[in-house]
Amino acid sequence: MERTESTEKPAEAAAEVAPALLPPSKQTIPDGGSCPTCSGSSTPRPSPLQNSFVYALGRIEPRFPRLSVEKEFAQAAGQIETAGLTDAQTLVKTLSESRNQYLARQLCWVMMISGLETYLVVPRQPSDVILLVESLRSETDLGALDAVIGVKGPVAPPDMCNGLALPIVIFDQLYWFDRESLLKSLPAHKGKETHASASELLDRILAATDNSGNSDEHRALNYLAVRYSGIYSLAAECQTRDLALTALAGRLWSLSTARRIVEIVFTFTQRKNEFVEKYCCRVDVNDEFPFLVSKIAPYYDH
Repeated sequence: MERTESTEKPAEAAAEVAPALLPPSKQTIPDGGSCPTCSGSSTPRPSPLQNSFVYALGRIEPRFPRLSVEKEFAQAAGQIETAGLTDAQTLVKTLSESRNQYLARQLCWVMMISGLETYLVVPRQPSDVILLVESLRSETDLGALDAVIGVKGPVAPPDMCNGLALPIVIFDQLYWFDRESLLKSLPAHKGKETHASASELLDRILAATDNSGNSDEHRALNYLAVRYSGIYSLAAECQTRDLALTALAGRLWSLSTARRIVEIVFTFTQRKNEFVEKYCCRVDVNDEFPFLVSKIAPYYDH
């Protein structure tokens, strides 16, 4: 489906942005909605001054918050044909039934990042719980990733998810993809596949220290990982010249005072003589949805 882009992009930057690598499944940015865990209470959009934006990459898993919900699910699953299905397939088939959507709203949706429970994910509008259901995989896929874009709220109360005390993320956009699809969507570099170098770069971004998608630097990195093919083309080009990626760092651009813009600097080192080359691109992270300000280009230390 289409993804609404920010209207605040400079004209030149907009022309330099590569087409989105992966289209989002759906995007909703309402002024307010209902919280599926708050008995229909109003959930106004949190203030950026009180909460922080999140652009996280990981895996979303459903959990039963209470024994009663687990028993209710078992009854619902018993009313459909599940012979020969695995537990994962049964879960997907049961929750995909429109009559069982109430169960999806009762579940806890936990985002796992690097194998750790990191967030409880909540849709801003109850109708968007279907996006969580659609993100489920009926088959084990170690390369699957979910992207969650939203606002980080308070830590969940103990009774929300069986005592699981994690920060709540109210999402406005959720989409999912598998690693192979992302890598195959990248353009070839000089007629050669970029799969190996791109895979290595993606691993470096996902494995960045404490990358929970909450800091300005990590939001910018995660945005680039799934939205800008230029960084993968750069990695492939440097690989052909026997350069290894030795550092990946981000920091606020000191020349930008009106908006928060992050510089992501890629450092490559020649394997034979240790000659260093640096490249940089800039991402605007001022609001909930990041966007590219300047494409990848050579960078020189001041």
